[in-house]
Amino acid sequence: MIEKLAEQLVNLTVKQVNELAILLKKEYGIEAATTSIKMDNTSSEKEKTYEKEEKNFFNIILKSSGNSKLSVVKLVKEITGKGLKESKDLVDNIPSLLKESVNKKEAEDFKNRFEEIGAEIELK
Repeated sequence: MIEKLAEQLVNLTVKQVNELAILLKKEYGIEAATTSIKMDNTSSEKEKTYEKEEKNFFNIILKSSGNSKLSVVKLVKEITGKGLKESKDLVDNIPSLLKESVNKKEAEDFKNRFEEIGAEIELK
């Protein structure tokens, strides 16, 4: 019974919580505590700091091969060091992770090279 009640309380909307607070105050004289609970803001502060920091390493993801599939396969082969068949498989199975943890300058260079031949690349 208590577990069901707890589940119902957790699933209340904001409006329902306000209505419950009013009901508890009117009918039973129970008021919400006026002391504020100090939340641990260290994790949210860390997230904000992380978002502000510029990302230095990227994963290169092929989103589209464009019109020149053969050129894209050749460039994938060159960049990844894989064989022709493996490179073709990456191009055929889009989206494909081509390379992981590439520094920013190199990632932007690869992206530019792919875009020059009509491919679409995403840096994550």
